[in-house]
Amino acid sequence: MSIPGGKRPAERPRDRLSLLRNHPLFRDLPPTVIEHLGSYMKTRRVARGTSIFAKGDPGTGLMGVFAGTVKVSVASAEAMVRQSAAAFERQKELLARGNTTRRDYDQAEASLRSARAQLDQARSDLSLAQDQLSYTELRADADGIITARNAEVGQVVAQAQPIYSLARDGPRDAVFNVHEWALTNVAIDNGLAIALVSDPAVKTLGDVRELSPAVNPSTETVTVKIALRETPPAMSLGALVNGTGPMKQQKVVLVPWACLFEIDGKPAVWVIDRASNVVSLKPIAVSRYTKDHIAVSGGLKSGETVVSAGVQMLRPGQKVEIVPEPKPTEPTR
Repeated sequence: MSIPGGKRPAERPRDRLSLLRNHPLFRDLPPTVIEHLGSYMKTRRVARGTSIFAKGDPGTGLMGVFAGTVKVSVASAEAMVRQSAAAFERQKELLARGNTTRRDYDQAEASLRSARAQLDQARSDLSLAQDQLSYTELRADADGIITARNAEVGQVVAQAQPIYSLARDGPRDAVFNVHEWALTNVAIDNGLAIALVSDPAVKTLGDVRELSPAVNPSTETVTVKIALRETPPAMSLGALVNGTGPMKQQKVVLVPWACLFEIDGKPAVWVIDRASNVVSLKPIAVSRYTKDHIAVSGGLKSGETVVSAGVQMLRPGQKVEIVPEPKPTEPTR
């Protein structure tokens, strides 16, 4: 590594602590840490073009460039190739005139090949060093807003470790966790109304852009992303919003969970013939399940009586007795 030519800075800090405070690598460290590092620091000034160290030299410490620039040089390897090439051409001419031995010619050719291999290795090392240097710079691939920081000042991080999370500028999504039954019952053809929780007057329309293919096992919901047609200025990134949409009209019958039975692996309920008090098992179509009831969308007619207690004890054709509902008692005066 060598120091390339360039202008010398007009003014440099003289004390070690000032150098550390002004360097981007250390400027955010606490003062006590900077003072501790300063006690171990030694300042070294080198002339333009001076070689600082070469590949293979043992490492003796951390070097920081406080003024000027450094680069990985392949000049020495290129010079060795030129020298070996000149020696080889000389041996080639001498061999043609019979003034050298085949052994010296072969040695010159081997030296040229070795020098070229070292030059290729030096160029490869230079490319690797440039890649390593690029890892010290954080570059976003697009404009956006920082949403999270995943590292602290002074923390040692690995290559390709995420440091910041970036949300790109442009069209935005409203993300909701929706119960599965709602997905099949909400009309989304004309868009959904999106409004701010803090200010419902700020609203816009959105369209379903993405549905998660799996149900979240912890919340039993499906993640739905709604692409906003227009983003009001007040609807900033991370704002809480409500989403509303018209429900598809559907006629259902709510029955208690205790009514549920099964026939051939499908849901069913016991229905009582009011004329004979005989029960029969009737398959049903369930629209959705709620905490206390089952929404039945098919299989039951208006006015039918469903058994709600003791369904495990029944069999088809069994005659049962209907317990009359207790009449409400009048309050005593």
